[in-house]
Amino acid sequence: MSYIEIRNLTVQFMKINEDGSEVPGRKALEDISLDIEKGSFVAVVGMNGSGKSTLAKCLNGLILPTKGDVIVDGMNTRDEDHLWDIRSRVGMVFQNPDNQIVSSIVEDDVAFGPENLGIEPAEIRRRVNQALKQVGMYDQRLKGAHMLSGGQKQRIAIAGAVAMRPECIIFDEPTAMLDPKGRENVMNIISELNADGITAILITHFMSEAVETDRIIVMNAGRVLCDRTPAQLFSDTEMIERAGLELPPFIELREKAGLPSDVTNLEKMAAYMNNR
Repeated sequence: MSYIEIRNLTVQFMKINEDGSEVPGRKALEDISLDIEKGSFVAVVGMNGSGKSTLAKCLNGLILPTKGDVIVDGMNTRDEDHLWDIRSRVGMVFQNPDNQIVSSIVEDDVAFGPENLGIEPAEIRRRVNQALKQVGMYDQRLKGAHMLSGGQKQRIAIAGAVAMRPECIIFDEPTAMLDPKGRENVMNIISELNADGITAILITHFMSEAVETDRIIVMNAGRVLCDRTPAQLFSDTEMIERAGLELPPFIELREKAGLPSDVTNLEKMAAYMNNR
């Protein structure tokens, strides 16, 4: 059974006329059906306005369907009685870390989520320390959040999500505001969390990040254009162009070198070359 089931999901926002009346506006998502397995690492990509961030917010009930259903671990996001349980299972990390930090001291910020869950203080301390160590920020635990770099702040935001012990974390453009080194650090953390069993859903416009996942869902104009493994997608340049996306530099190199389609990163290239 899938951990997240999306069935005929449509989201249509309302717009306000000049006379103040509300009428149906554009459809941000239209008739989407997907399954996300527990423990998987999934990327959702697409151009700006494709609906990928709206889809992300539907997965933990921040946006409710206009039509259709989103079911998380057997619970429907339409059921208000289950929203708290859903959000405790599905954490979310947003693009701008400054919008997620609520406390002035690093460890206090990471503790904020567990405190709101009513966790015992001793358990909160254990979770905070463990989460900070997982993201490489334990030594900064007593520092003021305002003194951190953008990449460090994003790691604190991830630690805050991890400390709540969710089964799934949605990362909505988590590296968009970071430099290349910061992006690499955050992607390494996400990969490690997934290796530890957390279901990771990565919303990104960096195709070099999507190639590191197990599965890529391509969005276009509020619909799913395709749903493939990285090897399948990056061997179909026509589909990538149709979605308005670009090939990652490594994939361009692979194409020029005539390597197999399942060689999607440098590690796989080294393994391929060693086995030739």
